[in-house]
Amino acid sequence: MYIIVVGCGKMGGFIANTLSRKEMDVVVIDVNEKSFSELSTDFSGFQIEGDALETEILRRAKIEQADLLLVLTDDDNVNLTVAQVGKHVFKVPHTIARVFDPRREVIFQRLGIDTICPTRLSAQKILDTLEQIKKDNK
Repeated sequence: MYIIVVGCGKMGGFIANTLSRKEMDVVVIDVNEKSFSELSTDFSGFQIEGDALETEILRRAKIEQADLLLVLTDDDNVNLTVAQVGKHVFKVPHTIARVFDPRREVIFQRLGIDTICPTRLSAQKILDTLEQIKKDNK
């Protein structure tokens, strides 16, 4: 698989490293060169410093060949825009975007973008844990 990861923070770096170890073809894009320090020394993919909102940067990453686009920056607006461009302009078959605001998750999904919402996932885990505590205390 050919995978583009936009955003090389803690999550993007972790995902890129994991995919690289699984021998996937990975390209990581980030606006900040220092973010690439999240990549391990055994990372076998490519790094592109630049703004993924610029189609030229996406073209340098060979987005036309991508099987999967993961948009994992810490900005919901950037994530939505880049994911839409990937899906609708470049016809990337699978696009997943991180969205922090659970209220925006529906908007992403209506536009055909698969989402991961860390806020919702964390809150659900906390609520599940509280339910388990209540059961254990009965």
